[in-house]
Amino acid sequence: MLRGTKGPDGPHPTRGNAPVDWHATTILSVRRGGRVAMGGDGQVTLGTTIMKADAVKVRRLLEGQVLVGFAGSAADGFALVEQFEAKLKQWPNNTPKAAVELAKLWRTDRMLRRLEAILLVADARHSLLVSGSGDVIQPSDGILSAGSGGGYALAAARALVARTELSAGEVVREALSIAAGIDIYTSGTLTVEELSCTT
Repeated sequence: MLRGTKGPDGPHPTRGNAPVDWHATTILSVRRGGRVAMGGDGQVTLGTTIMKADAVKVRRLLEGQVLVGFAGSAADGFALVEQFEAKLKQWPNNTPKAAVELAKLWRTDRMLRRLEAILLVADARHSLLVSGSGDVIQPSDGILSAGSGGGYALAAARALVARTELSAGEVVREALSIAAGIDIYTSGTLTVEELSCTT
């Protein structure tokens, strides 16, 4: 169930034989102090042109019980969020099962496997990265990132968790702000959502 190739910044999901092109936006999720937070910037980029700075790429699903964010093509991301929401309704108390079922469908369906995005998913007990190559990855430290600035946000979040007493939401905001100062595809316009968590 859990797999992925290793890159310099950790697990690097692949699509077929080619790596996923991390492009446009940064999504970050952090679990800490009884809270799980997920945030993302709102930049939509077409080629080298910024088309929009305030898109919302982090959502609440299942009556607010599950957070989901996507990095990659906006249209593809929204389509995958809809598919994931349908899986959650089939398995409302089992987010990992819903994620695995989405990954299986995404990998095998002729239309879905053309979609280019990465999903981060979090509920009270789990944080997961879901990709179109069939990967469902759960981090050992409760921190996940995706997108063009994901490596910067991940490094910043790990440092903030290790060296500060900031809350999960504060870590997400600070780390995304750091990534936005480095990555040209990440803006400082952020959306952050939080849930209570048990782990």
